[in-house]
Formats: sequence, structure tokens, C-alpha cells
Amino acid sequence: MSIRFAVSALLGAVLLAGCSERNGETAAPEVNLYSARRYDSDLPLYERFTQETGIKINRIEGNADQLIARMKSEGANSPADLFITADAGALWRAQQAGLLQPVQSETLDARIPANLRDPDGHFYGYMRRARVVAYDSSKVRPEGIDDYAKLAGPRFKGKLCVRSSDSIYNLSLVGAIIEAEGPEKAGAWVRGIVANMARPPEGGDRDQIRAVGAGVCEISLTNSYYYIRMANGDNAGDRKVTEHVKLGFPSLTGQGAHINISGGGVAANAPNRENAVRLLEFFASAEAQRHIAANNNEFPASPDVAPPAPVDAYADFTPNPMAVSAFAARQPEAQSLMSEAGWR
Repeated sequence: MSIRFAVSALLGAVLLAGCSERNGETAAPEVNLYSARRYDSDLPLYERFTQETGIKINRIEGNADQLIARMKSEGANSPADLFITADAGALWRAQQAGLLQPVQSETLDARIPANLRDPDGHFYGYMRRARVVAYDSSKVRPEGIDDYAKLAGPRFKGKLCVRSSDSIYNLSLVGAIIEAEGPEKAGAWVRGIVANMARPPEGGDRDQIRAVGAGVCEISLTNSYYYIRMANGDNAGDRKVTEHVKLGFPSLTGQGAHINISGGGVAANAPNRENAVRLLEFFASAEAQRHIAANNNEFPASPDVAPPAPVDAYADFTPNPMAVSAFAARQPEAQSLMSEAGWR
């Protein structure tokens, strides 16, 4: 357990302790947020929600697996009201563990497209991120990486950088390929990816982009927002890298780039269920989506929210319409294929 998570857990125990009445007075309304989204840019949203509603947010942070394990151990007495995280796969894991309850919300159904939410309302995605390709524009043409299948072809033997197989982003991508093309073709694709690796998997997405810039490889898999952050951030070295390393959006079976989500679900034993639904609806609002897009460089989920700068410069692509719940459920198969192929 990380120090940050341990401290967060201790603070959470203090914040969440007690009953609804203190000193004979009714406590202020609150909501207990278990968040795997540890972005400082989200903090103003929490403050705005409290200002608008009077509902205090008690925030517990950790990675998705830590928070899922915590909710499991807390059982029926868990104080968790809302679980938010990045990646449909993590939300699916929480759902499969019985940690989320279905929600019926006209607001959420109206604002979130059907393919970006669980069909039974266990979770909703309020932001989108694309898992795409960073490529060396001096060596690779955009048409050379316009299909995920091409990444596993002989053209890129020894020229691909990628993070490890336990990255949930990679698991979800392989899950999407299984869903689209079946396990046999997906297995062949995974073996091709392993054969094309320029080095053993290491580091995060930004490390892969930097490796392309350093000439270690010609292409890498990355989530779109990591690249956009590098291209528009304060690090001059990263901005320099993106002058010749560009972002390409491959298509899966001709239907567009693989799309994942940031989203949330109401906890199965939420003591403040109505407040949890209200907070999730707030995250789905146009205001919140614009804020997150501008500050964390994800794409809005709702089609009526125009992508603000700087993501607007990268928003002209075709998103794959696959239901996120479909590829999320393929994660166990994806892990098996990747292990069999030697994707460490």
C-alpha cells in the first residue's frame, strides 16, 4: 500500500466516521467519493459542486484496485457512495465484485451516449479518451498506422514501444479487438505486437512517446490525453518531442479509433445514494466536461459539448461505437492471450 493511500485511508476514516447527527444537530449533507482520478485539475469541480448544492465531498483516493479492495473489505458497512476511475475495465471489475448498484437517471441517460455506459446503469462514462498511436513523422506516414492491424505487421518489427500487459489500457484495447474480431485474430494481433517490440515493456504512456522521440522506436501505443498534455504542457523537452512525434488515430475494423472512458458508479451500499447520483450527474454536466477536457485533455462524452482548446485540435477523428461494457467484459480473455504471447 502506498504512503499516499495509507494517509488517505486514515483521513478517510476520520472524515467518514460518525452518524448523521452530531451534538443533537443534523449534520450537513455529504457524499463519500472513492476516487482513482487523482488529478488536481478536478479539485475546482468538487468545490463548485459543494458551492452549488451545499453537499460536502469527503474524498478517498487510491488506484482503482486499491479502492475496489477497500470496498470489498468494508462490505455492507462501506461508507463509499460513488466510485470514479479511468477505464471501463476498472468499473467493470467493481461491478463484477458486486460493489456497484444500478442507477436510473433521466439526466445521465440523456447526457451520456448508450455505448459509453453500462446498459443496466451500473456505471456511466462522462469523459472519453482514445488509445491511439504516437509516431515518428520522419519515418512513418499517417496511412501506415491508420489501422490497428498494421501495428502488428512486419513493417514495424522491432520498432514498437508499449507498456506492460497489466496496463488496464492495453487490456481494454485487446478486449476491444477480441470483441470486434474474435479471439483467434486477436491472438494473432497480440503475437504480432510482441514480435514488433523494440524493447521489453516498461514505463507509462509518456515514456513510450519520449522513446519514439529518442529514436528507440518508430511507433508507440498511448492514450490521447498524455500526448496532448506533452504537446501543450510546461515541459519544453516534451513540447520539443511532439514537434516531430505526431498522434495518429487508427481504426478498428474500419469503424474508428478505440475509445475508453473516465466514469463512475454508485456504490452498492451507498449511505448517501441520492447525493451520489447528484454528484455523478454533475460530472456529466456540460460545465464539468468542458472543465475536464480543458484541464486534463480528455474528450467530452456528450455530443453537445464542443471540445475546448487544446483538445479541439485533436478531436477530428472517428470514434469507434463499440459499447465500453462489451470490451471491458473481455479483460480476462485479453489477459490470457497476452500472457500466452509473452507480453510481459
